[in-house]
Amino acid sequence: MSAPPPFRHAALGEAKLAALILLLAPLGWLVADIVLERLGANPVETVLHRTGDWALRILLLTLAVTPLRRATGWQWPLRFRRMLGLVSFAYALLHALTWLVLDRGLIWKEVVGDVLERPYVTLGFGAFALLLPLALTSTRGMMRRLGRHWQRLHRAIYVAAALAVLHYAWLAKVERPEPIVYGVILLALLLARLPLRWRTTPVGA
Repeated sequence: MSAPPPFRHAALGEAKLAALILLLAPLGWLVADIVLERLGANPVETVLHRTGDWALRILLLTLAVTPLRRATGWQWPLRFRRMLGLVSFAYALLHALTWLVLDRGLIWKEVVGDVLERPYVTLGFGAFALLLPLALTSTRGMMRRLGRHWQRLHRAIYVAAALAVLHYAWLAKVERPEPIVYGVILLALLLARLPLRWRTTPVGA
């Protein structure tokens, strides 16, 4: 499959803007539902689920960039990877803040108790804790400062994604297919990256 021509600077900016609008559309829909009071009997739970769902979906989309590049030879998807990762983290941050502020009311004793005693909360907290330093070091300046350590640090995204899938699966009802679907997608994306570790020359994540 031949690669498409590279984006010109203006076209790339327009493409990134369009992609950002699409990525934030679920958030806009959620805000509209909040304003119009269409969140159902348990609005906090609805906000938790929807922000968490989109955080995981976009995280998996972020992990799909490198396999897509390898399968097609296209380089332009790499231009969108940082934005995908940051938007995924933004949804994860909203998810965490909703739980922390609206669900637990900033009662730290309950927060700590949940993290230590509820496995699904422990998994979700672990995933967020791993994503936080990745978001903070996503700039080009941090890439230069950390050097080769930057790539090692950002491999934590695989562990974060696995913890996020387990977090979702623990919460979901048994009859729901989504946890299996997300798990299969994550496994396929990880297996698609294995050949990168067998090469003798360094390859970007």
